Amino acid sequence: MNRRRAALMLQAFAALALPTLPGPGARAADAPDGRDLVERVERLLWGRTVQGDYEMTITTPRWQRTLGLKVWMDRPRRSFVRIVSPAKEAGIGSLRIGSEMWNYLPNVERIIKIPPSMMLQPWMGSDFTNDDLVKESSALDDYTHKLLETQPLDGAAVARVEALPKPEAAVVWGRIVYWVRLADAMPLKQEYFSERGELVRTMTFSEVRKVGTRVMPTRWEMRPQDKPGQFTTIVLKDAVFDRPIADEVFSQRNLQKP
Repeated sequence: MNRRRAALMLQAFAALALPTLPGPGARAADAPDGRDLVERVERLLWGRTVQGDYEMTITTPRWQRTLGLKVWMDRPRRSFVRIVSPAKEAGIGSLRIGSEMWNYLPNVERIIKIPPSMMLQPWMGSDFTNDDLVKESSALDDYTHKLLETQPLDGAAVARVEALPKPEAAVVWGRIVYWVRLADAMPLKQEYFSERGELVRTMTFSEVRKVGTRVMPTRWEMRPQDKPGQFTTIVLKDAVFDRPIADEVFSQRNLQKP
């Protein structure tokens, strides 16, 4: 066997032995479709139900404040969020059942119904909207999904999935782009675009650790594109997933409890 032939055989063997990542613009033959990837992300972050303790920190160039939150979600039907700290805001709650949402303000002992037109208003002055907090719109049901490409990132294959709103969906985003690690459906980033195609905000995921029986990102950071130096982080402190939640949790009576 001459040296040239031996070298060619060695190169061929190396090509077979080493895993290859799809290049930019390429779609992996064995990659799941876009909807499947988004569904796996949603399942990882929320499960069928979640009862959790979260911490929200709102940062601007002039001030910073932190809220302690308790969250109950029975997805996709209903959600309940209660502020537990600091004392000034403790007791404020948000309840969503189907397409209806209410906020409770303990200082004035009033329940206020949130109209659909206000679902995209900031929640408690944060960079997350009312809709983000109670998940009224559905990442699965209100959008169609397309796997745009896979590309290598930090040694792993990462998929970019484009979500486009269905014609009848009452959503504001022109599109959402998900960045998802293929090996374990770990979300890395979500980009939100206006109907004109402009990037409006970006959410990144980090601090992966074990929570209960799942390994997931526990720090979510939302940054608006047009407000330098401003961002909001949500940190998951602890949570229980896929455990039944009593119906009474999702009630206006519970909303008014101290």
